Amino acid sequence: MARKHPLYTIHFPLLSTINYTLSTNMSVSIITPTLNSERFIAETILSVQAQTYQDWEMLIVDDGSTDKTLEIISSFQENDSRIKIFKNETNRGSAYSRNIALQNAKGKWIAFLDSDDIWHPEKLERQIEFMLKNNYNFSYTNYCEINEKSEETGLLITGPKVINKNKMLAYCWPGCLTIMYNAEYVGLMQCPDIIINEEYNLWIKISRMTDCHLRDENLAKYRRHSNSLSNRSYFNLIKWHYLMFRKAENKNIFSALFFTLGNIIFGTYKKIFYRKRYK
Repeated sequence: MARKHPLYTIHFPLLSTINYTLSTNMSVSIITPTLNSERFIAETILSVQAQTYQDWEMLIVDDGSTDKTLEIISSFQENDSRIKIFKNETNRGSAYSRNIALQNAKGKWIAFLDSDDIWHPEKLERQIEFMLKNNYNFSYTNYCEINEKSEETGLLITGPKVINKNKMLAYCWPGCLTIMYNAEYVGLMQCPDIIINEEYNLWIKISRMTDCHLRDENLAKYRRHSNSLSNRSYFNLIKWHYLMFRKAENKNIFSALFFTLGNIIFGTYKKIFYRKRYK
């Protein structure tokens, strides 16, 4: 039985009674790579422990942290055996770390949560309920942005109701922290060995097997950093998209350029139609 972590009541009061509306034998494997995340990892873990759906395991793969990240994670693990720690011997990158977690995942459902992001307490329950009710195997949700102080910025991000393989190739619509898929249907998935956009390539692979459906509800909080990838130059964004299509998708030069251009166009479309101010 998991015990309360001493930080728990600071962020998310533990629910004294959990009303399960879903079968508790359908475990969720949560994939979390981490590197020098001491500022935010506790809040991330607490948001998982606060879930109304409690049948989960959290696989945290540390990629060579030099701060107190591992110490913080270990303090949670001491009180909660559902938290599992894996350590890379050397810094290998987020793709390698995600693959280690995926190889060790035992859940029917696979979800992703980076070490600085946060879930709403009903995220897992609402999303699994949505997938079971509609017989979906791949889904995502809306999310809002927060800053480094965990303050909401007033920006809500959503997307198309249904993303087929062509739409997924055109643009990476889902936020990584909102994705969930049925591992029994999809099978073992692995990220390509690239530095950036490895998760996008994963969504493309899955979308070739099944469409991705939107649970049109804000169930997660994405942390925007001043030095985040989305804040970097368009040149770098173009470069990493091009390399993903070339190396991971094995596109020729012209096809890679074509899909990269499409991502730029649909990225602008998303900013206009799928990013909404609520305050």
